[in-house]
Amino acid sequence: MKLQPDKSDVQTLTAHGPGWVAINNEKVEGSVVVGSHGERFSWDCQRFEDLGPEHFEKLVGLGAELIIFGSGGRIRFPKPAWLTGLMARRTGVETMDTGAACRTYNILAAEGRHVVAALLVEPTQDNA
Repeated sequence: MKLQPDKSDVQTLTAHGPGWVAINNEKVEGSVVVGSHGERFSWDCQRFEDLGPEHFEKLVGLGAELIIFGSGGRIRFPKPAWLTGLMARRTGVETMDTGAACRTYNILAAEGRHVVAALLVEPTQDNA
């Protein structure tokens, strides 16, 4: 699905599809963390079952007011124990499927909010 955000100076998620997302029109295959303050790094997980507390601990020091967790092709919630570091810093966490997370990130980033999208991008049969 192609996304058309209003003009913005922050990183935007410009498209997504099975097995990939596009950040500023650059196709990225694999899970990724992207933030409105320029944060961007690979997130070492390919399936929801690969996730653990260490994945969410990497997000604690980013200082975002909100983490949007894109849980893949369908909504699946992280275990509360995985979020203790974020909760201790009073960082909000919202969970949605990855497509919805891309759209929500764009809206909040364009508003000037410090938001980070942690996107689980599961491989398709073609790129597994």
